[in-house]
Amino acid sequence: MSVSLLQPYFFMSKTKSYAQILIGSWLFLTAMAIYLSLWVAPPDLQQGGNSRILYVHVPVAWMSIVIYIATAINSFLFLLTKHPLFLRSSGTGTEIGAFFTLFTLVTGGFWGRPMWGTFWVWDARLTSVFILFFIYLGALCFQKLSVELASILICVGLIDIPIIKFSVNWWNTLHQPGSISRFGTSIHVSMLIPILSNFANFLFFTCILFVLETRLLILSFLESSLTEEIEAREGIPLKT
Repeated sequence: MSVSLLQPYFFMSKTKSYAQILIGSWLFLTAMAIYLSLWVAPPDLQQGGNSRILYVHVPVAWMSIVIYIATAINSFLFLLTKHPLFLRSSGTGTEIGAFFTLFTLVTGGFWGRPMWGTFWVWDARLTSVFILFFIYLGALCFQKLSVELASILICVGLIDIPIIKFSVNWWNTLHQPGSISRFGTSIHVSMLIPILSNFANFLFFTCILFVLETRLLILSFLESSLTEEIEAREGIPLKT
């Protein structure tokens, strides 16, 4: 499919012009998130300093789900259109999502050790997130065999997202119920702000990675088109 659908020159020029602003904004968000998490937010009355792990654990857990949904959308669009942009975005999302999911499990274990007395329990929430991690890994493995099969796996794996979300309501679990809903939040604002700041930081960083991947895709298309044009003008047979 034609790369003109991506509007490559507009995208490349704008992202190059605003590259310093994007990176500077991300660095500012990172510094602000660290400052709020370590020095501004007070320690929890019951958990003490251990509660600061949640300022990272909760945002990365959100990111693992948000990225999975975005990856599933890209995978579905790739199955429909076979457009390489959706394939590249799906592959990038799978890699980043696997990292965030693993980070969720690790930070959750470090939080759970002093609170529950163990790094791991076969709790409904933990188990469903663990399954999500293996779906990510399965998609990464299948990408080497068949990108269509990997895309189908990601789409089918969407069933795990509502299970993760509602597992604390459907089953009796050690994991606490959700603290944020459409009806409000039970988290004090002094602790909510660091969580949201870290989430914005991770989200912004992920967007930068997707922009870089898209630039690489466009550059590879432009290089391929330029090579074919040079070979055609010089009368060199195109490679099969």
